[in-house]
Amino acid sequence: MLRRSLLQSLAYTVFNGGTVMTSIASSLTSSAAALAGISTLKKSPRMPVLFLGHGSPMNAIGDNAYRRSWQTLGSQFGAHAGAKFPTPQLILCISAHWLTRGWQFTAMDKPKTIHDFGGFPQALFDQQYPAPGAPATVREIAQTITAPPIGLDTHEWGLDHGTWSVLKPMFPNAAIPVVQLSMDYERPASEHFALGQQLAKLRDVGVLIVGSGNIVHNLRAMRLNGPPGQSYDWANEFDAVIADHVLQGRLKALQDFQKLGQVAQLAHPTFEHYLPLLYTAGAAAGADGAGASEDAVRFFNTDFQGASISMRSVVWS
Repeated sequence: MLRRSLLQSLAYTVFNGGTVMTSIASSLTSSAAALAGISTLKKSPRMPVLFLGHGSPMNAIGDNAYRRSWQTLGSQFGAHAGAKFPTPQLILCISAHWLTRGWQFTAMDKPKTIHDFGGFPQALFDQQYPAPGAPATVREIAQTITAPPIGLDTHEWGLDHGTWSVLKPMFPNAAIPVVQLSMDYERPASEHFALGQQLAKLRDVGVLIVGSGNIVHNLRAMRLNGPPGQSYDWANEFDAVIADHVLQGRLKALQDFQKLGQVAQLAHPTFEHYLPLLYTAGAAAGADGAGASEDAVRFFNTDFQGASISMRSVVWS
Protein backbone atom coordinates (compact mmCIF):
# COMPACT_ATOMS: atom_id res chain seq x y z
CA MET A 1 0.00 0.00 0.00
CA LEU A 2 2.86 2.35 0.86
CA ARG A 3 4.52 1.61 -2.51
CA ARG A 4 1.29 2.36 -4.36
CA SER A 5 0.83 5.65 -2.49
CA LEU A 6 4.40 6.71 -3.26
CA LEU A 7 3.95 5.95 -6.95
CA GLN A 8 0.67 7.85 -6.98
CA SER A 9 2.35 10.92 -5.46
CA LEU A 10 5.12 10.81 -8.05
CA ALA A 11 2.92 10.06 -11.06
CA TYR A 12 2.65 12.87 -13.62
CA THR A 13 5.09 15.08 -11.72
CA VAL A 14 8.54 13.77 -12.67
CA PHE A 15 8.52 13.47 -16.46
CA ASN A 16 9.90 16.95 -17.04
CA GLY A 17 13.14 16.67 -18.97
CA GLY A 18 16.06 15.42 -16.91
CA THR A 19 19.74 16.14 -16.59
CA VAL A 20 20.67 12.55 -17.35
CA MET A 21 19.11 12.66 -20.79
CA THR A 22 21.98 14.42 -22.56
CA SER A 23 24.44 11.88 -21.20
CA ILE A 24 22.25 9.00 -22.30
CA ALA A 25 21.92 10.37 -25.82
CA SER A 26 25.66 10.82 -26.13
CA SER A 27 26.28 7.23 -25.04
CA LEU A 28 24.48 5.63 -27.98
CA THR A 29 27.71 4.31 -29.46
CA SER A 30 28.05 2.04 -32.46
CA SER A 31 26.88 -1.52 -31.96
CA ALA A 32 30.15 -3.02 -33.16
CA ALA A 33 32.24 -1.12 -30.62
CA ALA A 34 29.86 -1.88 -27.77
CA LEU A 35 29.49 -5.57 -28.58
CA ALA A 36 33.26 -5.98 -28.59
CA GLY A 37 33.11 -5.57 -24.82
CA ILE A 38 30.78 -8.55 -24.33
CA SER A 39 32.90 -11.68 -24.53
CA THR A 40 30.41 -14.05 -22.89
CA LEU A 41 27.87 -13.90 -25.74
CA LYS A 42 28.25 -15.04 -29.34
CA LYS A 43 27.01 -13.21 -32.41
CA SER A 44 23.67 -14.61 -33.58
CA PRO A 45 20.81 -13.86 -35.94
CA ARG A 46 18.95 -10.79 -34.68
CA MET A 47 16.56 -11.64 -31.87
CA PRO A 48 13.02 -10.24 -31.70
CA VAL A 49 11.89 -7.81 -29.02
CA LEU A 50 8.79 -8.60 -26.96
CA PHE A 51 6.39 -6.53 -24.94
CA LEU A 52 4.05 -8.81 -23.01
CA GLY A 53 0.91 -7.71 -21.21
CA HIS A 54 1.04 -9.94 -18.13
CA GLY A 55 -2.16 -8.99 -16.28
CA SER A 56 -3.17 -11.09 -13.29
CA PRO A 57 -0.54 -13.40 -11.78
CA MET A 58 -3.12 -16.20 -12.13
CA ASN A 59 -2.51 -16.14 -15.88
CA ALA A 60 0.72 -18.02 -15.14
CA ILE A 61 -1.13 -21.14 -14.04
CA GLY A 62 -4.65 -20.78 -15.44
CA ASP A 63 -5.68 -22.56 -18.61
CA ASN A 64 -6.65 -19.46 -20.55
CA ALA A 65 -5.91 -17.79 -23.87
CA TYR A 66 -3.13 -15.63 -22.41
CA ARG A 67 -1.11 -18.52 -21.04
CA ARG A 68 -1.65 -20.53 -24.22
CA SER A 69 -0.44 -17.59 -26.34
CA TRP A 70 2.77 -17.41 -24.29
CA GLN A 71 3.28 -21.15 -24.75
CA THR A 72 2.82 -20.75 -28.50
CA LEU A 73 5.26 -17.85 -28.60
CA GLY A 74 7.86 -19.83 -26.69
CA SER A 75 7.53 -22.72 -29.16
CA GLN A 76 8.72 -20.39 -31.93
CA PHE A 77 12.24 -20.34 -30.44
CA GLY A 78 14.75 -23.12 -31.01
CA ALA A 79 16.46 -25.20 -33.68
CA HIS A 80 13.47 -27.40 -34.52
CA ALA A 81 11.60 -27.36 -37.82
CA GLY A 82 9.21 -24.44 -37.99
CA ALA A 83 11.03 -22.31 -35.42
CA LYS A 84 11.12 -18.61 -36.27
CA PHE A 85 13.87 -17.56 -33.88
CA PRO A 86 16.99 -19.16 -32.39
CA THR A 87 17.12 -20.18 -28.76
CA PRO A 88 18.15 -17.10 -26.72
CA GLN A 89 21.54 -17.15 -25.08
CA LEU A 90 20.14 -14.80 -22.44
CA ILE A 91 16.77 -13.29 -21.57
CA LEU A 92 16.77 -9.69 -20.34
CA CYS A 93 13.45 -8.75 -18.78
CA ILE A 94 12.22 -5.31 -17.74
CA SER A 95 9.33 -5.90 -15.35
CA ALA A 96 6.82 -3.38 -14.03
CA HIS A 97 7.47 -4.74 -10.55
CA TRP A 98 11.09 -3.78 -9.88
CA LEU A 99 11.51 -0.08 -9.18
CA THR A 100 14.74 1.38 -7.77
CA ARG A 101 16.58 4.66 -7.38
CA GLY A 102 18.83 4.57 -10.40
CA TRP A 103 18.99 1.39 -12.46
CA GLN A 104 20.22 -2.08 -11.53
CA PHE A 105 20.76 -5.48 -13.11
CA THR A 106 20.20 -8.69 -11.17
CA ALA A 107 23.70 -10.15 -10.93
CA MET A 108 23.39 -13.34 -8.90
CA ASP A 109 24.09 -16.92 -10.00
CA LYS A 110 20.70 -18.22 -8.88
CA PRO A 111 18.00 -15.54 -8.80
CA LYS A 112 15.18 -16.43 -6.44
CA THR A 113 11.54 -16.63 -7.53
CA ILE A 114 9.70 -13.69 -5.95
CA HIS A 115 5.99 -13.94 -5.13
CA ASP A 116 5.26 -10.22 -4.98
CA PHE A 117 1.49 -10.37 -4.57
CA GLY A 118 -1.15 -11.31 -2.03
CA GLY A 119 -4.58 -12.83 -1.77
CA PHE A 120 -4.05 -15.59 -4.34
CA PRO A 121 -4.30 -19.40 -4.01
CA GLN A 122 -1.38 -21.33 -2.52
CA ALA A 123 -0.79 -22.95 -5.91
CA LEU A 124 0.46 -19.62 -7.20
CA PHE A 125 2.85 -19.16 -4.27
CA ASP A 126 4.17 -22.66 -4.89
CA GLN A 127 5.40 -21.70 -8.36
CA GLN A 128 9.16 -21.63 -8.87
CA TYR A 129 11.22 -20.58 -11.88
CA PRO A 130 14.82 -21.68 -11.16
CA ALA A 131 16.45 -20.14 -14.24
CA PRO A 132 20.15 -19.40 -13.78
CA GLY A 133 21.43 -15.86 -13.63
CA ALA A 134 24.30 -14.45 -15.68
CA PRO A 135 26.46 -12.28 -13.41
CA ALA A 136 29.53 -12.24 -15.66
CA THR A 137 27.48 -11.24 -18.70
CA VAL A 138 25.54 -8.45 -17.00
CA ARG A 139 28.77 -7.00 -15.66
CA GLU A 140 30.03 -6.77 -19.24
CA ILE A 141 26.72 -5.36 -20.48
CA ALA A 142 26.67 -2.76 -17.72
CA GLN A 143 30.14 -1.60 -18.76
CA THR A 144 28.92 -0.91 -22.30
CA ILE A 145 26.26 1.49 -20.96
CA THR A 146 28.06 4.63 -19.92
CA ALA A 147 25.03 6.68 -18.91
CA PRO A 148 23.12 6.17 -16.81
CA PRO A 149 25.37 3.98 -14.66
CA ILE A 150 23.83 0.55 -14.07
CA GLY A 151 24.30 -0.97 -10.64
CA LEU A 152 24.60 -4.68 -9.93
CA ASP A 153 22.29 -6.37 -7.41
CA THR A 154 24.03 -9.51 -6.20
CA HIS A 155 21.58 -10.71 -3.54
CA GLU A 156 18.41 -8.67 -2.90
CA TRP A 157 16.04 -9.09 -5.86
CA GLY A 158 15.49 -12.01 -8.21
CA LEU A 159 12.74 -12.83 -10.72
CA ASP A 160 9.42 -11.20 -9.81
CA HIS A 161 6.06 -12.29 -11.18
CA GLY A 162 6.26 -9.79 -14.05
CA THR A 163 9.10 -11.96 -15.32
CA TRP A 164 8.43 -15.55 -14.31
CA SER A 165 4.67 -15.49 -14.94
CA VAL A 166 5.29 -15.02 -18.68
CA LEU A 167 8.61 -16.86 -19.04
CA LYS A 168 7.47 -20.05 -17.34
CA PRO A 169 4.81 -20.77 -19.99
CA MET A 170 7.23 -19.75 -22.75
CA PHE A 171 10.32 -21.61 -21.56
CA PRO A 172 9.13 -24.11 -18.92
CA ASN A 173 12.49 -25.85 -18.54
CA ALA A 174 14.01 -22.67 -17.05
CA ALA A 175 17.30 -23.51 -18.77
CA ILE A 176 18.00 -20.11 -20.35
CA PRO A 177 19.78 -17.57 -18.11
CA VAL A 178 17.50 -14.70 -17.07
CA VAL A 179 18.39 -11.26 -15.75
CA GLN A 180 16.17 -8.34 -14.83
CA LEU A 181 16.77 -4.63 -15.32
CA SER A 182 15.11 -2.38 -12.77
CA MET A 183 13.50 0.97 -13.59
CA ASP A 184 13.93 4.34 -11.93
CA TYR A 185 10.33 5.54 -11.69
CA GLU A 186 11.40 9.12 -11.00
CA ARG A 187 13.19 9.60 -14.31
CA PRO A 188 11.56 11.08 -17.45
CA ALA A 189 10.01 8.84 -20.08
CA SER A 190 12.68 9.88 -22.58
CA GLU A 191 15.40 8.32 -20.42
CA HIS A 192 13.63 4.96 -20.26
CA PHE A 193 13.26 4.96 -24.05
CA ALA A 194 16.90 6.00 -24.56
CA LEU A 195 18.15 3.23 -22.29
CA GLY A 196 16.11 0.79 -24.36
CA GLN A 197 17.92 2.12 -27.43
CA GLN A 198 21.22 1.24 -25.82
CA LEU A 199 19.99 -2.31 -25.24
CA ALA A 200 19.24 -2.75 -28.97
CA LYS A 201 22.79 -3.94 -29.68
CA LEU A 202 22.18 -7.01 -27.53
CA ARG A 203 19.72 -8.36 -30.08
CA ASP A 204 22.70 -9.32 -32.27
CA VAL A 205 24.32 -11.51 -29.60
CA GLY A 206 21.41 -13.76 -28.73
CA VAL A 207 19.69 -11.65 -26.08
CA LEU A 208 15.90 -11.76 -26.00
CA ILE A 209 14.65 -8.45 -24.61
CA VAL A 210 11.27 -8.74 -22.90
CA GLY A 211 9.22 -5.92 -21.42
CA SER A 212 6.46 -7.09 -19.07
CA GLY A 213 3.72 -4.66 -18.06
CA ASN A 214 0.38 -3.51 -19.49
CA ILE A 215 -0.52 -0.78 -21.98
CA VAL A 216 -3.55 0.05 -19.79
CA HIS A 217 -3.40 -0.75 -16.07
CA ASN A 218 -5.95 0.58 -13.59
CA LEU A 219 -6.58 -1.90 -10.77
CA ARG A 220 -9.11 0.28 -8.98
CA ALA A 221 -11.38 0.30 -12.03
CA MET A 222 -11.25 -3.47 -12.59
CA ARG A 223 -14.48 -5.37 -13.08
CA LEU A 224 -13.69 -8.78 -11.64
CA ASN A 225 -14.80 -11.64 -13.86
CA GLY A 226 -15.63 -9.22 -16.67
CA PRO A 227 -15.50 -10.80 -20.15
CA PRO A 228 -12.41 -10.16 -22.31
CA GLY A 229 -14.39 -8.07 -24.79
CA GLN A 230 -15.53 -5.62 -22.12
CA SER A 231 -13.60 -2.41 -21.46
CA TYR A 232 -14.02 1.26 -20.64
CA ASP A 233 -14.09 3.91 -23.35
CA TRP A 234 -11.02 5.61 -21.92
CA ALA A 235 -9.17 2.26 -21.83
CA ASN A 236 -10.04 1.61 -25.47
CA GLU A 237 -8.95 5.09 -26.48
CA PHE A 238 -5.55 4.93 -24.79
CA ASP A 239 -4.89 1.41 -26.04
CA ALA A 240 -5.84 2.39 -29.61
CA VAL A 241 -3.59 5.47 -29.67
CA ILE A 242 -0.60 3.50 -28.39
CA ALA A 243 -1.26 0.64 -30.81
CA ASP A 244 -1.38 3.08 -33.73
CA HIS A 245 1.96 4.62 -32.73
CA VAL A 246 3.50 1.14 -32.66
CA LEU A 247 2.02 0.08 -36.00
CA GLN A 248 3.10 3.28 -37.73
CA GLY A 249 6.63 3.10 -36.30
CA ARG A 250 6.19 6.31 -34.29
CA LEU A 251 8.00 4.77 -31.37
CA LYS A 252 9.43 7.99 -29.93
CA ALA A 253 5.86 9.29 -29.68
CA LEU A 254 5.25 6.66 -26.99
CA GLN A 255 7.24 8.89 -24.63
CA ASP A 256 4.50 11.52 -24.84
CA PHE A 257 1.68 9.43 -23.39
CA GLN A 258 0.93 12.07 -20.76
CA LYS A 259 -0.24 14.44 -23.47
CA LEU A 260 -3.41 12.35 -23.61
CA GLY A 261 -4.34 14.05 -20.35
CA GLN A 262 -7.20 12.54 -18.37
CA VAL A 263 -7.32 9.48 -20.62
CA ALA A 264 -3.68 8.74 -19.72
CA GLN A 265 -4.34 9.33 -16.01
CA LEU A 266 -7.24 6.90 -16.09
CA ALA A 267 -5.24 4.36 -18.05
CA HIS A 268 -2.32 4.68 -15.62
CA PRO A 269 -3.00 6.18 -12.17
CA THR A 270 0.62 5.13 -11.71
CA PHE A 271 2.61 4.29 -14.82
CA GLU A 272 5.07 1.58 -13.80
CA HIS A 273 3.21 -0.88 -16.02
CA TYR A 274 3.61 1.41 -19.04
CA LEU A 275 7.36 1.99 -18.65
CA PRO A 276 8.50 -1.48 -19.86
CA LEU A 277 6.91 -0.65 -23.22
CA LEU A 278 9.34 2.26 -23.59
CA TYR A 279 12.36 -0.01 -23.13
CA THR A 280 11.16 -2.50 -25.72
CA ALA A 281 10.17 0.26 -28.16
CA GLY A 282 13.63 1.80 -27.73
CA ALA A 283 15.27 -1.57 -28.35
CA ALA A 284 13.13 -2.02 -31.48
CA ALA A 285 13.98 1.48 -32.71
CA GLY A 286 17.72 0.97 -32.21
CA ALA A 287 20.42 3.48 -31.37
CA ASP A 288 19.71 5.65 -34.42
CA GLY A 289 15.95 5.41 -34.10
CA ALA A 290 15.62 3.85 -37.56
CA GLY A 291 15.37 0.17 -36.69
CA ALA A 292 11.63 0.05 -36.12
CA SER A 293 10.80 0.74 -39.76
CA GLU A 294 12.63 -2.47 -40.70
CA ASP A 295 10.96 -4.56 -38.05
CA ALA A 296 7.80 -6.53 -38.63
CA VAL A 297 5.29 -5.73 -35.89
CA ARG A 298 2.72 -8.20 -34.66
CA PHE A 299 0.09 -7.81 -31.94
CA PHE A 300 -1.55 -10.58 -29.96
CA ASN A 301 -3.79 -10.75 -26.86
CA THR A 302 -5.48 -7.55 -27.98
CA ASP A 303 -8.34 -7.71 -25.47
CA PHE A 304 -8.81 -6.55 -21.87
CA GLN A 305 -8.75 -8.33 -18.54
CA GLY A 306 -11.24 -6.99 -16.01
CA ALA A 307 -12.19 -4.13 -18.37
CA SER A 308 -9.22 -1.97 -17.29
CA ILE A 309 -6.13 -4.09 -17.99
CA SER A 310 -4.99 -4.13 -21.61
CA MET A 311 -3.37 -7.43 -22.44
CA ARG A 312 -2.12 -6.18 -25.82
CA SER A 313 1.29 -7.64 -26.53
CA VAL A 314 3.83 -6.81 -29.23
CA VAL A 315 6.44 -8.77 -31.16
CA TRP A 316 9.01 -6.79 -33.12
CA SER A 317 10.98 -9.17 -35.35
